[in-house]
Amino acid sequence: MTSLRETAEAWLADDPDPASREELRAVLDDAPELADRFAGPLRFGTAGLRGPLRAGPNGMNLAVVRGAAAGLVRWLADQQAGPDDRPLVIGYDARHGSHAFAVETARVVTGSGRRALLLPRPLPTPVLAFAVRRHRAAAGVMVTASHNPPQDNGYKVYLADGAQLVPPADAGIERAIREVGPLAEVPLGGPGEVLDEAIVREYVDAAVGVVDPDVPRELAVAYTPMHGVGREVFTATLAAAGYSAPFVVAEQAEPDPDFPTVAFPNPEEPGAMDRLLALAAHESADIAIANDPDADRCAVAYERDGRWHQLRGDEVGALLADHLMRRGVQGRYATTIVSSSLLSRMCAERGLPYGETLTGFKWIVRAGDDLVYGYEEALGYCVAPGMVRDKDGITAALLVCELAAGLKAELRTLGDRLDELALQYGVHATDQLSVRVEDLGEIAEMMATVRGRPPADLLDEPVTAIEDRLPESDVLILRAGTTRVVVRPSGTEPKLKAYLEVVEPVAGGDIAGARERAAAALSALRTETAEALGLR
Repeated sequence: MTSLRETAEAWLADDPDPASREELRAVLDDAPELADRFAGPLRFGTAGLRGPLRAGPNGMNLAVVRGAAAGLVRWLADQQAGPDDRPLVIGYDARHGSHAFAVETARVVTGSGRRALLLPRPLPTPVLAFAVRRHRAAAGVMVTASHNPPQDNGYKVYLADGAQLVPPADAGIERAIREVGPLAEVPLGGPGEVLDEAIVREYVDAAVGVVDPDVPRELAVAYTPMHGVGREVFTATLAAAGYSAPFVVAEQAEPDPDFPTVAFPNPEEPGAMDRLLALAAHESADIAIANDPDADRCAVAYERDGRWHQLRGDEVGALLADHLMRRGVQGRYATTIVSSSLLSRMCAERGLPYGETLTGFKWIVRAGDDLVYGYEEALGYCVAPGMVRDKDGITAALLVCELAAGLKAELRTLGDRLDELALQYGVHATDQLSVRVEDLGEIAEMMATVRGRPPADLLDEPVTAIEDRLPESDVLILRAGTTRVVVRPSGTEPKLKAYLEVVEPVAGGDIAGARERAAAALSALRTETAEALGLR
């Protein structure tokens, strides 16, 4: 029987990176650390690999990337009955290791006899998704960990249709990776072809087509890329669409893989938007917009009565859907099982096709051939599926600007439009209970707890439906009257998430009263959900 140390030494002998070999040698006598690094290989989660930057199979490093790239090109070759001259497009963000991982992928691709096209510099994930279709590629790879902590990186895979991979492709690629064999025997070629800036200009030109050229453009925008790669593309897109340059948070304007001003580079995290909102107030901006570090997500805030209010993803999702519907955009509007039920009500009343999918844009963009809009509550919006078949924080931000500028011309705000939706459909209040863990086993324990002893009632109403999505997905849904709780593990972070929704009717036009009742109900529902998960 092979010991853990022998397994580690075998890995060392095959690791192509001197730095990670040195790192691994330093922990050979640390049994717990070694066990963690060799607990198993990184598994394909949301569209690919994601994990901490460290040596060993359970981390992101050059050896893991070489194996992943070799498995991907082998799987692509197996899908073709004959020769395939389509390239593979590779993008990367500004995280630690991203460029090196992109180049290593390119060398594996060219070593297999296929062309590798690299984006010209660190760029947003939506540009890579756009480039896959623009260059009629066989697949795309984006090296990014999106909004994860600075010690992480990832490897996101797109199929030829420009969408994130889904089963059975993910399992097929994973099998191919396990069959790669010694990394020293993987053929390596040149570093690939670096695309010029034309691909960025083409993306910007396409993005401008999202907005109507004949509507108001007067708008003051405060913006942050949150130490990521979104600023240049976003500001170029705003300018091309006819908007004024945004005010940018200076401390977060340039890419920085250490993300020094935020605890987590995720606009959803408490405190992450503080600098942006302070800038917006100082400059008397009309709206505030944040992208996450790879700019596939978009957060929005607006000012009312001297206070800045950050919108939830469900609120932005409803606003953008309503805006497109009012513009006459016909087709399917889709969201996920964890997002607000408001979109389904809007579609039903307005006679539009509605789609509801599992969590993730790999499912949303496949909701139907007639898809015109999709969103998920985690600040992701696909407003132009014909351009980018994924969430896109740049085009979403541009559409938010169009909506806000139109409302400003009428002396109204995003908040006023939300009030109108509440009057029409009731207050759909959502919240999230998120539990970050060190040991992933804790997530399994919490899921087992709520499955084994689900609550009999929620907010004093009997639970009338329990939907367990196993084995299709590790999701549990509880419904009681107009209350809903959805529990699932995060697909990208070591978290358990519970998505809460209560629907409160607006009586006599009293929106403020309805919101107060909804907020109180959500607070009580958080407590009940925590108890059901065994947290109290």
